[in-house]
Amino acid sequence: QVQLVESGGGSVQPGGSLRLSCVASGFTFNSYAMSWVRQTPGKGVEWVSIINGNGDNSRYADSVKGRFTISRDNAKNTLYLQMNSLKPEDTAVYFCQRMMSYSSTNLYLSRGQGTQVTVSS
Repeated sequence: QVQLVESGGGSVQPGGSLRLSCVASGFTFNSYAMSWVRQTPGKGVEWVSIINGNGDNSRYADSVKGRFTISRDNAKNTLYLQMNSLKPEDTAVYFCQRMMSYSSTNLYLSRGQGTQVTVSS
């Protein structure tokens, strides 16, 4: 059974940092690209970042480029999102996803339950 469990969310002031984690199980983790998306009530689901199976290629949405870093530890079956210089508009529920391929940012196979990130002074 495929499981994706996110953690690391919380409340932080603008300019602060958080690191999200996503522990995967039930599939061969290093065989799949993984991504992060976020959702807010008013804006729907926004793609944030994607990383390929062996972790040597990644892409970012323009809104987070230069501030967020996606990474993975295949030995630990864990995906990460380091978020720096956080802004109030980064407030959202963040989900990790197992992707169909690295080339597509919207075709996903599985999605976790999400972790809330709130950026506010």
